[in-house]
Amino acid sequence: MTIKKNISMLLIASAIGSMSIEQSMACSRVMYSGPSNVVVTGRSMDWMEDMSANLWALPKGISNTGAAGPNSITWTSKYGSVVTTAYDIAAADGMNEKGLVANLLYLSKAQYGQVGNKPTLSSLMWAQYALDNFATVDEAVQALKSEPFRIVAPVLPNGSASTLHLSLSDASGDSAIFEYLDGKLVIHHGKQYQVMTNDPSYDKQLAINSYWKDVGGVNFLPGTISPSDRFARGAYMLSAMPNTVLKRFSSALPTKNLETQSSLSMLGIMRSISVPLGESVPGKPDVASTLWRSVADQKSRVYYFDSALSPNAMWVDLKKLDLSQGSPVKKLTTAGGKIYAGETSQLFEPAKIFKPMDVKPY
Repeated sequence: MTIKKNISMLLIASAIGSMSIEQSMACSRVMYSGPSNVVVTGRSMDWMEDMSANLWALPKGISNTGAAGPNSITWTSKYGSVVTTAYDIAAADGMNEKGLVANLLYLSKAQYGQVGNKPTLSSLMWAQYALDNFATVDEAVQALKSEPFRIVAPVLPNGSASTLHLSLSDASGDSAIFEYLDGKLVIHHGKQYQVMTNDPSYDKQLAINSYWKDVGGVNFLPGTISPSDRFARGAYMLSAMPNTVLKRFSSALPTKNLETQSSLSMLGIMRSISVPLGESVPGKPDVASTLWRSVADQKSRVYYFDSALSPNAMWVDLKKLDLSQGSPVKKLTTAGGKIYAGETSQLFEPAKIFKPMDVKPY
């Protein structure tokens, strides 16, 4: 066995050994960049209880705070966005009017470091900050690599730590993963960073996935619900996506719109690496079921929402929402078993904006 494979096997063993930690919030994110400037990003949200997810339309011009104590950073949103909230205290996922997509995923090993004298930002406001302030991934990387604030991780309503990492993608197909490890910001920036799950850190995820690339998905794919296995399956299925979209089924689909076809294919990938409701493993009570999935069509600015808790097949066309400054904040209630079908922009109702959970810096 080669040295490379030995190292990969050790990393795989380490990942399997830490599964009980990884599965507490086991989300996945996959980005596809294809022909005709089509870019779609999918994510799944896995959690151990109903987090009362709702969709919000947030216009530009909203004053926001980092929700992390008296030294919190403040800003006014430059761009409107559609977001999915967790517990109606934070945006866990969303897309802004420029096609920038932000996804927050769990990372147990995240360590944000001491606050010091810098302004503070709650980890729960990290995605919203990016959506409000940036149009492209490169713009975000250039602004955030200087670390203009320190991240503070509050405790979530169910008692779990909000140790998170952030993925961004834009309408050009650019991508970046932001992680804080041992108090230092690590950024993986480039179009090649298409798949993301949870622990271990992203560099180790890439190393583990390189092993499975050598094995070949046609021969064998790992089948557990651990983040490393979901990463490998997502990466393999993503590699087959262009062939699926462009050649095999286009004649059978009701639309020849490439963006729609790509979004449907991405939704299939996200469903295939999801965790069934009620999934449990003896001795591991914190295994998390998939509660919902999203797919963002960044060319057409269409945001799909796929609930595992109700029979929803719905999407939101951002172009049909008024996200201009001064427009009202609007909410589409999806929590509580609400059922929708089709394009839902006209069903959003004016609402008082959700309040982020404030946290004292440590």
